[in-house]
Amino acid sequence: MADPAKRRATYQDVLDAPDNVVAEIIGGELRLSPRPGGPHTGASSALGFLLGPPFQFGSGGPGGWIILDEPELHLGDEIVVPDLAGWRTDRLPAVPNDAFFTIAPDWVCEVLSRSTAVHDRAEKLPIYAGAGVRHTWLVDALQRTLEILRLHDGKWLIVDVHRGDVRVRAEPFDAIELDLSVLWAHLSPPPRRSRASEAADEYAID
Repeated sequence: MADPAKRRATYQDVLDAPDNVVAEIIGGELRLSPRPGGPHTGASSALGFLLGPPFQFGSGGPGGWIILDEPELHLGDEIVVPDLAGWRTDRLPAVPNDAFFTIAPDWVCEVLSRSTAVHDRAEKLPIYAGAGVRHTWLVDALQRTLEILRLHDGKWLIVDVHRGDVRVRAEPFDAIELDLSVLWAHLSPPPRRSRASEAADEYAID
């Protein structure tokens, strides 16, 4: 929760942020995150390519969606930037000319990294729930996982968790089967971790 004595961040702070960071405002505080790394960017881009033809363009699928990379969302006083977001065209018929979106998406995807995973789960998920986003996907490129969440009575329900090179039907894009191997196809193998590093993670408190 933001300290009321502190100056609340404004959209001008977002505009003034360096180009090499992702700028968001959460709870009145400016949050600056490093630009995504290689596995993060690779998985996010591949997912956009996977969903775009059937769901945005109706090629081999039902169409009816607008799916965008890193849209800037203004959800009340919060400004957040998911890795991907999608709107049903009956709610957003066309991409507006503004630099940001005030209509909450129907679906968002966050690709998790070590530096952003807690931020995405603990801070951004409640914002998406409060704005009425119906579905969130959490992708972990290193662990090769897809976690599917559905909003129910203002709370997130974990619908399913998939791992590895599997074919799935994943809400809200369950009209067709998706091949998750596409997300990891061009990523380097995850770095091998020693027992010492695993133990350090287990007992870390920061």
